[in-house]
Amino acid sequence: MKGIKRVVKIGAVELGGNNPVVVQSMTKTKTRDVRATVNQIRRLERAGCELVRLAVVDRKDGAVLSRIKKSVGIPIIADIHFDYRLALQAIDAGVDKIRINPGNIGEPWKVTEVIKKAKDTNTPIRIGVNSGSLPRKILKKHKHPTSAAIVETVDDALTIFRKNNFRDIVISAKGADVKTTIAVYKKLNEKFDYPLHIGLTEAGLPFRGGMRSAVGLGILLNQGIGDTIRVSLTADPVMEVVAAYEILDSLGLRRHNPVLISCPTCGRCDVKLAKIAHTVEQRLKHYKTFMKVAVMGCVVNGPGEAREADFGIACGKKIGLIFAKGKEIKRVKEECIVSELFEVIDENIDNR
Repeated sequence: MKGIKRVVKIGAVELGGNNPVVVQSMTKTKTRDVRATVNQIRRLERAGCELVRLAVVDRKDGAVLSRIKKSVGIPIIADIHFDYRLALQAIDAGVDKIRINPGNIGEPWKVTEVIKKAKDTNTPIRIGVNSGSLPRKILKKHKHPTSAAIVETVDDALTIFRKNNFRDIVISAKGADVKTTIAVYKKLNEKFDYPLHIGLTEAGLPFRGGMRSAVGLGILLNQGIGDTIRVSLTADPVMEVVAAYEILDSLGLRRHNPVLISCPTCGRCDVKLAKIAHTVEQRLKHYKTFMKVAVMGCVVNGPGEAREADFGIACGKKIGLIFAKGKEIKRVKEECIVSELFEVIDENIDNR
């Protein structure tokens, strides 16, 4: 397995090297609608998004990029397809990175023009290849968008960047299915030293898409592959950010907002645990400090799980034991469990 990737700087955010895996998303507004786009980016910022990509469909979208960039705090990436002039316009607008698929930009001289301007302005380029848009000659050779076909497409795309001595590159190459995506990124990781943006294209609706992304990205991340991620969902983009942090947190790679763990319940449970857990989850959304909070329903695993968390509840017959930092603090009645838990949390953390 190839080692640490070269560092590419996107605004104030660094990818590669020993930097943590960066979370990004993409706006789902019409970019030319500045108010809606800025509002969505600000929501993404509040959720912890660190890079945001915008679709630049035509010159009207490109014309508002500088206004949008001045209105938000996180780096802006312009997503360009087909028209190289939009990439030039976006770079002139001061975006922090552009994303292109060289295969659909057209003649090599058009890609060269984009590379030259990016080089002059120190603007990084993400080379994005998707299984659904491979060149005809590659598909003719491989018959299907296999992992080998996708990697060959990336290698061909890099040829013109090598000729122009441009190395400020991030690579993404996504398949629609998990196994192909994993195979592609393993090969890319071995072959190149550029930072890798990992994700599944067309992952799906929140539940199924989140599951597919967790499996695919989790396997890659656990093997040390991936420098920045997007969880693509047919949903509010804030959900993409939440899902990304859940994946990273489950592997111990990033600690973000509070994490709730709760038991699935069984016939031993004597409290309304689902209601308690939902209430705790909603209240935890107001906290910015990372902490693990356990809500457990019975005496089998409850005390142990609650004791191992930063804060926890272990329930018995209409009561709850409240733990903080491994110690039992108090025993309270079921109706007081949530309020008493948060009193203990507030006494022990700084939520600024």
